[in-house]
Amino acid sequence: MRVVLIHGAATDSTVWTDTVAALPADWDTVCPDRPQSGDMDTEIGCLAPMCADAFVVGVSGGATLGLELAARGVPLRGAVLHEPAAGSLAPGLLAPVADAFERGGVAGFGATLYGPRWTPRHTRAPAATVASELAMFRGFEPRPVGAAAARIVLTVGERSPAARHRSVGRLAAFLGTAVRAVPGAAHAVHLEQPRALAALVATCAAAGPAQD
Repeated sequence: MRVVLIHGAATDSTVWTDTVAALPADWDTVCPDRPQSGDMDTEIGCLAPMCADAFVVGVSGGATLGLELAARGVPLRGAVLHEPAAGSLAPGLLAPVADAFERGGVAGFGATLYGPRWTPRHTRAPAATVASELAMFRGFEPRPVGAAAARIVLTVGERSPAARHRSVGRLAAFLGTAVRAVPGAAHAVHLEQPRALAALVATCAAAGPAQD
């Protein structure tokens, strides 16, 4: 089975190192360095061919892109998407990271969004790239994903703030997906609890359509 791991803003494929190590060795695991163009059509155009008939895993902006793939009808085998953007369902969700970026650039953005496990070595993106990505994700509005909802699990970190729990809950209710909390994790689940994330992905991939 092919599994595609999609990174978010101010990260690149190296952020998945520990998660990949914990996934089944016989899976065809793909960790693309996406364009980080700030343009949704460009990002989806890059990801769609490799994600068709694959199991998709995304964190943060990567989770948001996973939702957009499903909304555009890309046939996903399934998905585990951790704390995506929620548009008007959670207005202001990304305001704190936007403020941190304004004050502290890429370093401020990464530390505020992902917490202490993130370091500047997790990205090669300059400030202009992060700014364009932030604008894209702040402008995201979720759309129905149809029958794909049964194959998607939205996750939230047990230690994430209440605003994240609310946003994921509202998004799951709107889309009709299952929700899981990841013990011991906050937003950067792939850095904080990679084994737990990998175990959840393996369980969901084996189980087929998600059940609450």
